[in-house]
Order: sequence, then structure tokens, then C-alpha cells
Amino acid sequence: MKIGLERGVVTAVAADTPDGRELLVNVNGQEERAYEEPGVVRQAEVGDSILLNTTGVRLGLGTGGVHFVVAVLENAGLGSPAQLTSPGHIMKLRYTPLQRAVHAVEEPDHPLHDRIREGDDLQGAPVVICELHSMVPAVAMTLQYELEKAGRPRCNIAYVMTDGAALPMAFSKTVRALKEQELLSGTVTVGHAYGGDLEAVNLYSGLLAARHAIGADAIIVAMGPGIVGTGTQYGHTGIEVGQAVNAVHSLGGEPVVVPRLSFADARERHHGVSHHTLTALGQVALAPATVPLPNLEEGETRLIFKQITQAGLPERHRFVGVGGRSILDAADHFQVPLRTMGRTLAEDPAFFLAAGAAGEWVSRRIKKPPRHHAVRSSASAGALLADKN
Repeated sequence: MKIGLERGVVTAVAADTPDGRELLVNVNGQEERAYEEPGVVRQAEVGDSILLNTTGVRLGLGTGGVHFVVAVLENAGLGSPAQLTSPGHIMKLRYTPLQRAVHAVEEPDHPLHDRIREGDDLQGAPVVICELHSMVPAVAMTLQYELEKAGRPRCNIAYVMTDGAALPMAFSKTVRALKEQELLSGTVTVGHAYGGDLEAVNLYSGLLAARHAIGADAIIVAMGPGIVGTGTQYGHTGIEVGQAVNAVHSLGGEPVVVPRLSFADARERHHGVSHHTLTALGQVALAPATVPLPNLEEGETRLIFKQITQAGLPERHRFVGVGGRSILDAADHFQVPLRTMGRTLAEDPAFFLAAGAAGEWVSRRIKKPPRHHAVRSSASAGALLADKN
């Protein structure tokens, strides 16, 4: 096990938002960036010495290119036992130095507990299952754009974030932008992920919370920023796509999977249809899902059909052709940045067209109006869930 811990001195605050602060820190004579999660340590000031977890950056991994603040070394002010009197007894990051208690929506004293207790199925709601966090904005933008274009009101979209990658919801600038533009109505963090408008113990209860507590017409499931991959068939967190298909099916929802497509990724295993998608749908998913495919160039389409046919996926899942190009207009309309693995929409169009195709497909499946008031911002979430943490 490798953990890199280094001391640094804060030289400036580069960004300060309710979801976290980006600091500039002098580490061994070099100015580097660090992320300070809100509510974990006392806010560091310029000149403070801080302890940093530098593991990801030192290993050259895709952790956002920043260190993470572990502690302020002088006058730490880490809080008091009085803070532990608020509701919530479900531990996340259990048995680690940073374990924390959250007020999970399943707990009997949670203000929205009755909605979860009374709702034990998804009532046919469409659930878009994404492998990568970068698919989330394209799905949400396209879905809402298609509804607006048809003269229909926006729907309630809930984002359920799994623990397959980044754990703190606050680390996602994408989610912040989507909520600011009211493209997402609320968020749920499941497993060891934390920081959503609602906390849930696992994916199943998290999906039910999205439907019944947030009142979602459509749900998006995806891990946070980042993904673990090893180049082996099963050694990646994208395997959870197949598990999510099973969960949605067993709860009476409609699983809709965004296939991971790319003709810009230099790695052969991710060329055309990623091997992650082929494994998740071919080996892990035990229930059928709908998989929208966008219109692409003839050669690209031919390769995709060859790959899914060789994997035996058409016998297990429903593939539907969808234009997918509404994402181009939606991206101009909403101005939420789109980027995956460092590539933009223009540089990796197939990737985002696939996500857009899912958004288009689900826009046609939206039937029911919202059942409950949406949780549209951190402020309204605080009013509704004043004691969730």
C-alpha cells in the first residue's frame, strides 16, 4: 500500500465555492494545486502549513491533477463532540481515518423516510446508466433540450452517484453547473460516495430515493469523476454498469445504457465500443436493457455492429437507432462544458453523441409530471433536509 503525505504552505486561494476550495500550495519549493473539502478541516489561510495527500499526482493518475488537504497543522480546530449530536448514524468511509456519519434517507428519523418506506419500486421510470461521469451532462442537457424543443416543461432528473470513482459529490464541477442551470433536480450519493442532497446506503435504496423522495421522472446513474481500469476484462469499475442494469430491472424501472463509444481513443480496447461496455452488458447484466446508438459515419457504424454482434449483445439487449445530434444544439444552448479523458465534443464526437442519443430516447419516455417538489439547489436542499448530516 502506498500513501504519499507531504507538507505544504498555502500561498493563495485560487477558487472558493460552497463545494470546496482550490488552494495554491508551496510543496518543496514548487507551487502546486490542492483541493480542500468543506467541513473536513478548518479552512486553511494563506501562510498555513497543511498536510497533503499527494499520492495520485505523484503517481501521475487522473485525480483531477490536485493534492487533497488532510489537515491544517497549526490550530487545526477540527470540531468538537457537540457536532455529533445531529441526526445520522450511517457511516461512510467506514473504519478509515476520515470516516463520517451521514443522515441516510433510509433511517427512520429522516424527514423523507416515509417516502422510501412506502415506495418499493421505480414505477417504470427510465434510468440512464452511464459508465463515465462525463456522460452525465450530455444526457441531462439533451433530455431537457428535447423537452423544451417540443414545447414541454422540463422534467425532474435525479443523479445517483455511485462509489466507483470519486467519493465526494462536491468534487464535481459538472454537477454544480447542471444544478445551477436547473438541469438536475437533485442528487443522491450511494455506497461510500457522499455529499449528495440525499445519502443512501446502497444503489437500490438510492434509486428509490431518487424516484420517491426527489420525485424524479428520469434518473441518471453514474460514478463520480474518474474511473479505475487495468486493461483486464473485469478489472475496472465500469463493471458496475451491468450491476446497475440488474438493480433497475429488479426494482421495476427501465434500464437505458449509454454505450462507451470512441474513435478518438488511441487504446485499441476502447476503439469503437469499449471492452468495458461489452463486458458489462455481455457478462454482468442479467436483465435486458435498451441501448440507444447514435447515427455515425458508415465505417464507424459497421465496426460497432460487428463488435456488439460478436459479443452476442443483440440477443440479450434492445439496440435502438437514435439521431443523437441534439447534443450539438444542447451544448450551445446550455453552455455546460463537455470533456472526457481530456477530449472535447469536437475531438471525440461519438462519445458524446452516444450520451446524447440516450437523452433523446428518454425524452420520448417521459410521461408523468413530478410527484414531489424537486431539490434544485444546495439552498433548497438545506431547507428540505436541514438535518440530513
